[in-house]
Amino acid sequence: MDRLSDVLAAAARGEFPPVDGVIEVTGPPAGLDLEAVVEFTGHAIVATALPSEVVLSRQYDAFGGIVSADALRWLAGPSGEVGCLDVVLVTSGTGRSTLPLRGDLDEHPRVIAARRRRNDVIVYGDDTGLVTVGIGLGNRWEVSVELFDETARSGGAGRRLIGEAIGHVPDGEPVFASVAPGNAASLRSFLATGFEPIGAEVIIHPGR
Repeated sequence: MDRLSDVLAAAARGEFPPVDGVIEVTGPPAGLDLEAVVEFTGHAIVATALPSEVVLSRQYDAFGGIVSADALRWLAGPSGEVGCLDVVLVTSGTGRSTLPLRGDLDEHPRVIAARRRRNDVIVYGDDTGLVTVGIGLGNRWEVSVELFDETARSGGAGRRLIGEAIGHVPDGEPVFASVAPGNAASLRSFLATGFEPIGAEVIIHPGR
């Protein structure tokens, strides 16, 4: 595995980088057409094609500075796209799901977004909503969930779909989700189904 994969796998086990203020600069994520900033408590990894010395010469810090608007815009370049800052959550797959495949949702915005940042994305769903399962940053399993009717959330539909999503990941394998911190309803649902926060990340589609 590469450095980012190693760190994410360790974080999933509860083993985190030291709180040392260090920013590590690695190459861009393998197999994905994007770059990223992943931050933990007092430590960050910048996965980019930019040379390490160039990134470090900007003197951003690992205590929030590397995910500041100025830092992210500089990393993306003049025509690049900066994603939102997401909380990174992790739990374990269960290998048990009855949610069927959905081959009719390729044009759904959630599916399009998932395929921009993950490989091998498969879509499952029912009348309540959909889930995507794919391989993302650091060669990790990633899931996302979308309710077709947000009023169903109060009935536990979101939590049920999250449980079905992790059921499409092999039993015991770490599975990750990224949730915007302002999306409190979604964040509560993921936390309620056993996900735990390990850090934060921003996905960048560079344009230099």
